[in-house]
Amino acid sequence: MLISKQIKQLRLEIQEHNYCYYVLDDPKILDGEYDQLLQKLQTLESKHPDLITVDSPTQRVGAEPLSSFTEVIHEIPMLSLSNAFDKDGIYEFAKRIKEKLQIETIEYIAEPKLDGLAVSLRYENGLLVTAATRGNGYRGENVTQNVKTIKNIPLRLRGQFPKILEVRGEVVMPKAVFDKLNQQAKDGKTFANPRNAAAGSLRQLNPKVTATRPLTFFSYAIGTISEVGLPNTHSGILNQLQQWGLPIASQNQVVKNTKDCLDYYQNILAKRNALPFEIDGVVYKVNNIEQQEVLGFISKAPRWAIAHKFPAQEAVTKLLAIEVQVGRTGAITPVAKLAPINVGGVTVSHATLHNQDEINRKDIRVNDTVIVRRAGDVIPEVVKVLVEKRLSSSQQFVLPSKCPVCNSDAERVTGEAVLRCTGGLHCPAQRQQALQHFVSRQAMDIDGLGKKLVIQLVENNLVNNPADIYDLTHEQWAGLERMGDKSADNVMLSIEKSKTTTFAQFLYALGIREVGESTAKILTEQFVGLNELKQASEYELQQIMDIGPVAAKYIVNFFQQDDNIKIIERLEASGIHWNNTITKSTSKQILVGKVFVLTGTLSQMSRNEAKSKLQQLGAKVTNSISKKTDYLVAGEKAGSKLTKAKNLGVEILEESNLIEMLN
Repeated sequence: MLISKQIKQLRLEIQEHNYCYYVLDDPKILDGEYDQLLQKLQTLESKHPDLITVDSPTQRVGAEPLSSFTEVIHEIPMLSLSNAFDKDGIYEFAKRIKEKLQIETIEYIAEPKLDGLAVSLRYENGLLVTAATRGNGYRGENVTQNVKTIKNIPLRLRGQFPKILEVRGEVVMPKAVFDKLNQQAKDGKTFANPRNAAAGSLRQLNPKVTATRPLTFFSYAIGTISEVGLPNTHSGILNQLQQWGLPIASQNQVVKNTKDCLDYYQNILAKRNALPFEIDGVVYKVNNIEQQEVLGFISKAPRWAIAHKFPAQEAVTKLLAIEVQVGRTGAITPVAKLAPINVGGVTVSHATLHNQDEINRKDIRVNDTVIVRRAGDVIPEVVKVLVEKRLSSSQQFVLPSKCPVCNSDAERVTGEAVLRCTGGLHCPAQRQQALQHFVSRQAMDIDGLGKKLVIQLVENNLVNNPADIYDLTHEQWAGLERMGDKSADNVMLSIEKSKTTTFAQFLYALGIREVGESTAKILTEQFVGLNELKQASEYELQQIMDIGPVAAKYIVNFFQQDDNIKIIERLEASGIHWNNTITKSTSKQILVGKVFVLTGTLSQMSRNEAKSKLQQLGAKVTNSISKKTDYLVAGEKAGSKLTKAKNLGVEILEESNLIEMLN
């Protein structure tokens, strides 16, 4: 037999065994026999390097390390999914689909929501040519050489395939691989969860490093395709992908109605811990492709699919210490330092304790064994103490009577739950937080002056209050760590640019307690300028809609402090200015009296932009859901606010609905 023919035969045989092993989960030979076939092919190719092809099973590893990843533009955007957190959300999803399609019975395909890294595989003439990460949905990174190390991804398709085929799916790290990787980690540098491990492994510049971390891929959709003639159901397309040699999740299941979707959810939830890979929910997709096309898309998500996320997860760990932190307004906040524990796929080592009342209510003590809960992206919290495991020597925890940073008195104002440092800007912690607030984008918007620089300014005693920022020289900026002349020039340019601002931004930047962005805007609509506002009484302020007695008191007190007035005068003397007119919007106030809450990530505008546009139309935008809330605008990764809104019967708006309303 000719060598070329022998090599070709070996490749086909190995590819067939890969398909049986990785795709069908039905190996036909023992591992030892497979290794012998691969070794025989390697030997022949080493003697005849001119016969090596890019799709040979021996070529999964061997590319040289990269200096950086190149960019890949997705021809068809890789969209995210809308989320639901309870069965009501799923019934609402189904209701919207039925109303849109004008039919009562909808067939779905239910799939596990894999917790990994979304990637796109492009095949041309059956050969894998490009692999890219999802990135921002429109642009990703080229990770082709790393993806070629993933053994269940075929380098060449099987059977009759389209000339161009783009496959979408998820790269995951099996739990067993993740555990072994962390056990072997050097210097204690472990991965927090399998998702991070998968992402970190796939984004290695050296493919040989990726190859040492066995990853797995599952297909769940197609993108660009050169020919039509695909099956008319999503489940049929997945089966077709499997026939072409691409793996799909064995847990996929066609379900006939909404009840079956929820039954599938409960079934998968019960099996979650036993699965070989991490999942964080399930995905339901309308199975009929024509119906998918009719339903279409909203902003960054398809109308025909939804992710049903798993509930908050809890774990038991040890509370090692209670640390005390000081914020911008002097709030002294207790934070639990925990023995690191994996909660919901994330390693948690700190949790909020809120305030002294909360500590007393839950009777939380140092060295207690506690239950920690983490829901979505919400800060973890201590839910409960396992009192039966408490040490007999434990003592109740009491917040200090002095500030832990500056040793000033700590006081608790009647009617408030928060303990506060009375040191003001004398306190380095408050000074740092106040400066970070002052330079933030929503305030004076000084680009390039981030947290690390602010810390240096405070530690070197260069800045005691915001006005000092405008007095610093080029030499002082250039002398800071990791700065230099060019960086100093850039910061000073941003500082100069910040001098042209708005009355509302300036008020917000001052950091007056209870004066957030919304309140600052309301004040600028009622007062011509600072001089008029300085003279306002508590009574006058309380006559303004949405200005309560607490905010009124803090505003008046702020402008009665000589130190604050001197700082404002210095800021104005440095050149800070704005158009000194009432900023009341000329738009029709069609949303007067309506209360909105924004949550999640919006794709076509920032939440600040949405907030500003709503306020221009007379709406009130708040941060918390209540019975008084009229609308919740839910963007991507909406969390607990969405659940609360549903429970209270608050109307939910998607971003597309909001845009229609604004227009």
